[in-house]
Amino acid sequence: MKWKKLGQIIKPQPEVSWMQTHAMLPTADHIKGDVFRIYFSGRDDSNRSLIGYVHIDLNDPYTIIDIASKPVLGLGELGCFDDNGVTPSWIVNHDEKKYLYYIGWKPRSTTRFGLTPGLAISDDGGLTFERVSRAPILRLTDKEPFSILTAPCVLRENDWWRMWYVSGVEWIHADLPRYNIKLAKSKDGFVWEQTGIVCIDLKSDDETALGRPCVLKENGIYKMWYSYKGKQTTYLIGYAESRDGISWERMDDKAGIDVSKTGWDSEMIEYSFVFNHKGMKYMLYNGNGYGEIGAGLAVLEE
Repeated sequence: MKWKKLGQIIKPQPEVSWMQTHAMLPTADHIKGDVFRIYFSGRDDSNRSLIGYVHIDLNDPYTIIDIASKPVLGLGELGCFDDNGVTPSWIVNHDEKKYLYYIGWKPRSTTRFGLTPGLAISDDGGLTFERVSRAPILRLTDKEPFSILTAPCVLRENDWWRMWYVSGVEWIHADLPRYNIKLAKSKDGFVWEQTGIVCIDLKSDDETALGRPCVLKENGIYKMWYSYKGKQTTYLIGYAESRDGISWERMDDKAGIDVSKTGWDSEMIEYSFVFNHKGMKYMLYNGNGYGEIGAGLAVLEE
């Protein structure tokens, strides 16, 4: 694989209340023709993540057609898992509704944050979303006791829904967690069985994070893009393949994209979202500062 970077396409808009900084975890949803709605989380003047969107045309991705005037999903109720921020992770179009799998943020207590997943559904084409529950859709267990159950990627396959998600392994100290990628399954997309299966594991003691899985199934092969970093390194984008979606082979050297020599994505690249359109494969991703200064677009050349 070799990706051609098209450049930065989304920048924070200080005059828009919900996106004064950041354009984190860009998530594409096809609207019509070559127009896509890109959901992401900006941050308000209190540094809280809120979910909104922009519209772009892939023929001219540098021109923003429309910006949501207000968030499509705001903060959860005080005391709930998402009362300090929400970030999109995946969209499933099902039964003429849009299922938004998102990340809820809790602020520092003894550790830097808590990140757990929620589900909200739209009946109006994705302009607004309503939570299906005030509780997370994954739960803490003895095998997964840490409040890092996050970044769900969901595919519907026959009678099953499958979720690849980030799962906490340990906290090295209060500001440094370690996490890998696991698999869950569901009959309806609402109630999930956490199988405990580790799909992508940390490759060494120095590696600390495997972030935001993005899975496509093509010609019988599951393909996953994800982010990885170590104790002394910043995020890069990795790649893996699987025949069954359970056992994966890491092929990070085939990811085909790296940091730039200079500019907005010269220090790190992460949180990729890969999608197909008219025979082309595109990648949305974040750069320096975990999306603080925006999101970019790349296209697969080969």
